[in-house]
Amino acid sequence: MKKVLTLVALMALGACSGQQSDIAAEPVNISSLGKGEITAVRAADEMPTYPSRGQSIERGFVHQPPLIPHKADYPISIKKNGCMTCHSPEKAKRMKATEIHASHILPDSKLNYEYFNCTQCHVPQAENKQKLVENNFSNQ
Repeated sequence: MKKVLTLVALMALGACSGQQSDIAAEPVNISSLGKGEITAVRAADEMPTYPSRGQSIERGFVHQPPLIPHKADYPISIKKNGCMTCHSPEKAKRMKATEIHASHILPDSKLNYEYFNCTQCHVPQAENKQKLVENNFSNQ
């Protein structure tokens, strides 16, 4: 009896073995949040080019925070600020980096925690091959 039940179970498993059907799958159409459907696949964006080392970027208007001439993907938290690795008053000259402004430092030579998040005001600036967003800003 056990042999018969085992044989029946194996035959049932063989029938449900996940064999492919002859019906081809329909293509998937993805709707965009913008306009219509996404139908074309485009090449990846070219990598941005940052200014040469030692070159500062001209500011677009008076009192604009200086732009960052490199990637800004350093960890920034209330306990550790990756920017201070190079831009602190003690290290800036040795690292050939711009020292942070005196307004960002407390009298005891520590970082003022009102300014711990550098990328809130300072943004990386790169030369991109294609426009990422439309911009018609004028400082006139």
